[in-house]
Amino acid sequence: MHERLPPAMREAADEFGHHLAQVANRSEHTVRAYLGDVISMLDFAAAAGCASPQDLDIGVLRGWLAARMRQGAARTSQARRAAAARTFTAWAFRGGLAAADAGAQLASPRAHRDLPTVLRADQAGELMEHDERRDPEGLRDRAVLEMLYATGVRVSELCGLDRADVDEARRVVRVFGKGAKERAVPYGVPAQRALDDWLRHGRHALANDASRDALFLGVKGGRLQQTVVRRIVDAAARAAGLPHTSPHDLRHSAATHLLDGGADLRAVQDLLGHASLSSTQIYTHVSTERLRAAFKQAHPRA
Repeated sequence: MHERLPPAMREAADEFGHHLAQVANRSEHTVRAYLGDVISMLDFAAAAGCASPQDLDIGVLRGWLAARMRQGAARTSQARRAAAARTFTAWAFRGGLAAADAGAQLASPRAHRDLPTVLRADQAGELMEHDERRDPEGLRDRAVLEMLYATGVRVSELCGLDRADVDEARRVVRVFGKGAKERAVPYGVPAQRALDDWLRHGRHALANDASRDALFLGVKGGRLQQTVVRRIVDAAARAAGLPHTSPHDLRHSAATHLLDGGADLRAVQDLLGHASLSSTQIYTHVSTERLRAAFKQAHPRA
C-alpha cells in the first residue's frame, strides 16, 4: 500500500513517521499504528483522485472512516484512526504541506470503555506472598510482582528501569513513561525488601557483561523482556488460584486500591503518568461499582 502511493504522499508518510518517532517521542507501538492508519487513509485518498496532502479535505477523511466502518471496524479502532488522521493533517499544515488542516473538524466515535479487571486487596496480597522461592529467578519474580503492584508502572516502564533509577534511601523509583516523560513514584516496605533480596542475593547470579545497567534481568543476563514479565504475573496468579492476571491488571489494581484508601485523584494521575485526568477517572467508576455490589449483597433493603 505504501509503495503504490503517489510520490508526494509516500514522502509525506515517511516524514510523518520520522516526526512521530524522533520529534514527538511516540512509542514504537504508537508510531506503527498511526503510520499504518495514515498510509491507509492516503491510499483511500489517492483512489479518490488526491495526489498530495494538499488535496485532502474533510469529505475524503470521513469517506475513509465510513469505508472502514462498513468493513466492521471496532469503535476503538475508528477512534484511533481519527486521531491518527488529525495528527497527520495538523502536522502537514504546520509543515506547509497543506494550506489548511483538513482534519481539524474530524470527530471521533466515542469508544466504549469496559471497566478494568481489578484484584481485591486480599487477592493482591496472596499474589505477592504465594511464591517463596529463594533461587535467583524466584527472587527476581517476587521483586517484579511487588514493584508492579507497589508502583502501578506499565510493564514497558518496569522493563526499562535501570539500577540507577532506584533511590533506596527514599524508596522512590524514577520512571520514564510515554513521550519520555519522567516521573518519581514511591514504593513501600514490602517492595523494598523484595528488591533488596533480588539485588543482594539474586541479580549477580544472572548478570553478565551485557547487564551493567538493567534493574531486572532475564535468565541469559540481558534486560528482562515484557513477555517474560507477563508470564511471571500469569504463573503467579495461577499458582495462587487467582483468575488470569496481567501486569496491567496489577496497575489497575494499584490505582483502584489507592483511591479506595482515600488517595487524591490528581495524585493517582501523577503516579500513573496519565496525561489526562479522564484516563484516571475510570478507577473511580471501578470503586463505585464495587461499592454498589457490596451494597446489593449486604444491605437488607438493597
